[in-house]
Amino acid sequence: MQSDIDPRGLIGRKAFDRDGTKIGTVDEVYLDDATGQPEWAAVRTGLFSRDAFVPLEPSEVVGEGLRVPYSREVIKGAPDLGVGRHLSPEQELRLYHHYGMDVASARERPHPPPDEGDDPRPE
Repeated sequence: MQSDIDPRGLIGRKAFDRDGTKIGTVDEVYLDDATGQPEWAAVRTGLFSRDAFVPLEPSEVVGEGLRVPYSREVIKGAPDLGVGRHLSPEQELRLYHHYGMDVASARERPHPPPDEGDDPRPE
């Protein structure tokens, strides 16, 4: 995805599958914990449907829309992880598996340290 795009500018854009079929509207954008870069978009797939997570890389902004290089069926079949909260590393791995993306590179990404005051050692 173009790195100069403001993630807030993606919200409300129409999302299209690889064939140019509208799949919904970008509802939320999730940033990578380590880099702060936009990594996933939650696309509202219909009035009574749910949000489906789509990867922003290798998606691209085309005109006023977001083109996702996957079929509508693959996108609608993405794991239902709920929106409005942080994606855990395990949830991200499920998404990587679903989209057939390189899981090895996802596991090698650095994760943020625990919050100050959180002692990971047992008591």
